[in-house]
Amino acid sequence: MTLPLRSIFISIVLIFLFLTLTKAQATDKAIKASIGFASSGSYYIENYGAQEEVDVMGGGLYLQGEYIFGITSWFSARPYVGGIFTSVDKNPDLQNQPQYRVTTNAFLVGGKVRFFAPIPWVAPFVEGGIGASIGKFETLTPGVNFDKSDVLLHIPFSLGLAIGRKHSFEIGISGYFHPAAKQSNGVFAVGYTFPLD
Repeated sequence: MTLPLRSIFISIVLIFLFLTLTKAQATDKAIKASIGFASSGSYYIENYGAQEEVDVMGGGLYLQGEYIFGITSWFSARPYVGGIFTSVDKNPDLQNQPQYRVTTNAFLVGGKVRFFAPIPWVAPFVEGGIGASIGKFETLTPGVNFDKSDVLLHIPFSLGLAIGRKHSFEIGISGYFHPAAKQSNGVFAVGYTFPLD
Protein backbone atom coordinates (compact mmCIF):
# COMPACT_ATOMS: atom_id res chain seq x y z
CA MET A 1 0.00 0.00 0.00
CA THR A 2 1.29 3.43 -0.83
CA LEU A 3 1.46 6.12 1.82
CA PRO A 4 -1.57 8.20 0.61
CA LEU A 5 -3.74 5.08 0.26
CA ARG A 6 -2.70 3.90 3.74
CA SER A 7 -3.56 7.34 5.20
CA ILE A 8 -7.00 7.30 3.58
CA PHE A 9 -7.66 3.77 4.88
CA ILE A 10 -6.62 4.70 8.43
CA SER A 11 -8.75 7.86 8.29
CA ILE A 12 -11.83 5.89 7.21
CA VAL A 13 -11.32 3.33 9.98
CA LEU A 14 -10.90 6.08 12.61
CA ILE A 15 -14.01 7.93 11.42
CA PHE A 16 -16.02 4.69 11.54
CA LEU A 17 -14.79 3.96 15.08
CA PHE A 18 -15.53 7.53 16.22
CA LEU A 19 -19.10 7.37 14.85
CA THR A 20 -19.67 3.99 16.49
CA LEU A 21 -18.41 5.22 19.86
CA THR A 22 -20.45 8.41 19.66
CA LYS A 23 -23.61 6.43 18.92
CA ALA A 24 -22.96 4.05 21.82
CA GLN A 25 -22.33 6.89 24.26
CA ALA A 26 -25.53 8.67 23.29
CA THR A 27 -27.74 5.60 23.74
CA ASP A 28 -26.35 3.99 26.91
CA LYS A 29 -26.33 6.44 29.82
CA ALA A 30 -27.31 5.75 33.42
CA ILE A 31 -26.92 6.89 37.01
CA LYS A 32 -25.67 4.54 39.72
CA ALA A 33 -26.15 5.01 43.46
CA SER A 34 -24.08 3.06 46.01
CA ILE A 35 -24.03 2.75 49.78
CA GLY A 36 -21.79 0.67 51.98
CA PHE A 37 -19.35 0.22 54.85
CA ALA A 38 -15.94 1.93 54.73
CA SER A 39 -12.84 1.35 56.83
CA SER A 40 -9.67 3.45 57.07
CA GLY A 41 -6.24 1.95 57.59
CA SER A 42 -2.60 2.98 57.50
CA TYR A 43 -0.28 1.92 54.68
CA TYR A 44 2.02 0.39 57.31
CA ILE A 45 1.72 -2.43 59.84
CA GLU A 46 3.15 -1.06 63.08
CA ASN A 47 3.39 -1.85 66.78
CA TYR A 48 0.58 0.11 68.42
CA GLY A 49 1.55 -0.76 71.99
CA ALA A 50 -1.54 -1.30 74.14
CA GLN A 51 -3.87 -0.80 71.16
CA GLU A 52 -4.79 -3.52 68.69
CA GLU A 53 -4.56 -2.70 64.97
CA VAL A 54 -8.34 -3.12 64.69
CA ASP A 55 -8.82 -0.36 67.31
CA VAL A 56 -6.73 2.05 65.21
CA MET A 57 -8.69 1.51 61.99
CA GLY A 58 -11.69 3.76 61.43
CA GLY A 59 -15.06 2.48 60.31
CA GLY A 60 -18.11 4.23 58.92
CA LEU A 61 -20.32 5.18 55.99
CA TYR A 62 -19.65 5.21 52.25
CA LEU A 63 -21.90 6.91 49.68
CA GLN A 64 -21.33 7.40 45.95
CA GLY A 65 -23.16 8.45 42.80
CA GLU A 66 -21.90 7.86 39.25
CA TYR A 67 -22.93 9.10 35.83
CA ILE A 68 -22.30 6.27 33.38
CA PHE A 69 -21.27 6.71 29.76
CA GLY A 70 -21.59 3.26 28.17
CA ILE A 71 -19.05 3.25 25.36
CA THR A 72 -19.23 -0.45 24.45
CA SER A 73 -20.83 -3.52 26.01
CA TRP A 74 -17.61 -4.14 27.95
CA PHE A 75 -16.25 -0.63 28.67
CA SER A 76 -17.66 2.53 30.29
CA ALA A 77 -16.45 5.88 31.62
CA ARG A 78 -17.80 7.00 35.02
CA PRO A 79 -17.42 10.44 36.59
CA TYR A 80 -18.39 10.18 40.28
CA VAL A 81 -19.07 12.10 43.49
CA GLY A 82 -19.33 10.58 46.93
CA GLY A 83 -18.17 10.56 50.50
CA ILE A 84 -16.31 8.46 53.05
CA PHE A 85 -16.94 9.17 56.73
CA THR A 86 -15.02 7.02 59.23
CA SER A 87 -14.28 7.39 62.93
CA VAL A 88 -12.56 5.49 65.76
CA ASP A 89 -14.05 4.89 69.21
CA LYS A 90 -12.04 6.45 72.04
CA ASN A 91 -10.51 3.89 74.39
CA PRO A 92 -10.90 5.01 78.05
CA ASP A 93 -8.40 2.34 79.19
CA LEU A 94 -5.50 4.17 77.50
CA GLN A 95 -4.77 6.85 80.09
CA ASN A 96 -1.65 8.98 79.44
CA GLN A 97 -0.90 7.11 76.21
CA PRO A 98 -1.22 8.25 72.61
CA GLN A 99 -4.56 7.46 70.94
CA TYR A 100 -3.54 6.10 67.54
CA ARG A 101 -6.19 6.35 64.83
CA VAL A 102 -6.72 6.40 61.08
CA THR A 103 -9.85 8.27 59.97
CA THR A 104 -11.22 9.88 56.82
CA ASN A 105 -14.07 12.38 56.58
CA ALA A 106 -14.02 13.52 52.98
CA PHE A 107 -16.03 14.14 49.86
CA LEU A 108 -14.82 12.38 46.71
CA VAL A 109 -14.87 13.58 43.12
CA GLY A 110 -13.18 11.98 40.13
CA GLY A 111 -13.41 9.73 37.13
CA LYS A 112 -12.89 6.05 36.52
CA VAL A 113 -13.24 3.50 33.77
CA ARG A 114 -14.83 0.06 34.03
CA PHE A 115 -13.96 -3.10 32.15
CA PHE A 116 -16.97 -5.38 32.24
CA ALA A 117 -17.50 -9.00 31.15
CA PRO A 118 -20.88 -8.86 29.35
CA ILE A 119 -22.11 -12.19 30.72
CA PRO A 120 -25.88 -12.64 31.26
CA TRP A 121 -27.21 -12.35 34.84
CA VAL A 122 -23.87 -12.24 36.73
CA ALA A 123 -21.10 -10.15 35.18
CA PRO A 124 -17.73 -9.45 36.85
CA PHE A 125 -16.06 -6.06 36.50
CA VAL A 126 -12.86 -4.23 37.39
CA GLU A 127 -12.47 -0.46 37.48
CA GLY A 128 -9.83 2.14 38.22
CA GLY A 129 -9.30 5.85 37.93
CA ILE A 130 -8.13 9.01 39.65
CA GLY A 131 -9.80 11.64 41.80
CA ALA A 132 -9.62 14.22 44.56
CA SER A 133 -10.71 13.92 48.19
CA ILE A 134 -11.78 17.08 50.00
CA GLY A 135 -11.94 16.86 53.79
CA LYS A 136 -10.14 15.88 56.99
CA PHE A 137 -7.62 13.04 57.12
CA GLU A 138 -5.97 11.62 60.25
CA THR A 139 -3.21 9.04 60.15
CA LEU A 140 -1.81 9.10 63.68
CA THR A 141 0.39 6.05 64.22
CA PRO A 142 3.86 5.47 65.71
CA GLY A 143 5.44 6.09 62.28
CA VAL A 144 3.07 8.62 60.67
CA ASN A 145 1.74 11.91 62.02
CA PHE A 146 -0.67 13.27 59.38
CA ASP A 147 -3.63 15.35 60.59
CA LYS A 148 -4.88 17.83 57.98
CA SER A 149 -7.96 19.23 56.32
CA ASP A 150 -6.96 19.38 52.68
CA VAL A 151 -7.61 18.40 49.08
CA LEU A 152 -5.72 15.17 48.35
CA LEU A 153 -5.26 12.94 45.34
CA HIS A 154 -6.83 9.50 45.60
CA ILE A 155 -6.65 6.44 43.39
CA PRO A 156 -9.79 4.26 43.29
CA PHE A 157 -9.78 0.57 42.39
CA SER A 158 -12.80 -1.78 42.45
CA LEU A 159 -13.78 -5.40 41.83
CA GLY A 160 -17.35 -6.61 41.80
CA LEU A 161 -20.33 -8.31 40.23
CA ALA A 162 -23.23 -6.77 38.34
CA ILE A 163 -26.30 -8.95 38.92
CA GLY A 164 -29.68 -9.26 37.22
CA ARG A 165 -31.17 -9.44 33.76
CA LYS A 166 -30.03 -5.88 33.01
CA HIS A 167 -27.10 -5.93 35.49
CA SER A 168 -28.88 -3.29 37.60
CA PHE A 169 -27.75 -4.53 41.04
CA GLU A 170 -24.08 -4.51 42.04
CA ILE A 171 -21.99 -5.76 44.92
CA GLY A 172 -18.31 -5.01 45.16
CA ILE A 173 -15.22 -4.11 47.09
CA SER A 174 -13.26 -0.93 46.49
CA GLY A 175 -10.05 0.65 47.64
CA TYR A 176 -9.35 4.38 47.74
CA PHE A 177 -5.64 5.05 48.20
CA HIS A 178 -4.49 8.44 49.58
CA PRO A 179 -0.69 8.55 49.10
CA ALA A 180 -0.21 11.94 50.81
CA ALA A 181 -2.01 10.83 53.99
CA LYS A 182 -0.36 7.36 53.90
CA GLN A 183 -3.76 5.75 54.34
CA SER A 184 -6.26 3.74 52.35
CA ASN A 185 -9.97 3.10 52.59
CA GLY A 186 -11.52 -0.30 52.03
CA VAL A 187 -15.18 -0.33 51.02
CA PHE A 188 -17.85 -3.01 50.75
CA ALA A 189 -20.83 -1.57 48.90
CA VAL A 190 -24.06 -2.39 47.11
CA GLY A 191 -25.45 -0.32 44.29
CA TYR A 192 -28.34 0.09 41.89
CA THR A 193 -28.19 1.47 38.34
CA PHE A 194 -31.02 3.65 37.01
CA PRO A 195 -31.04 3.76 33.18
CA LEU A 196 -31.65 7.17 31.58
CA ASP A 197 -32.82 5.80 28.21
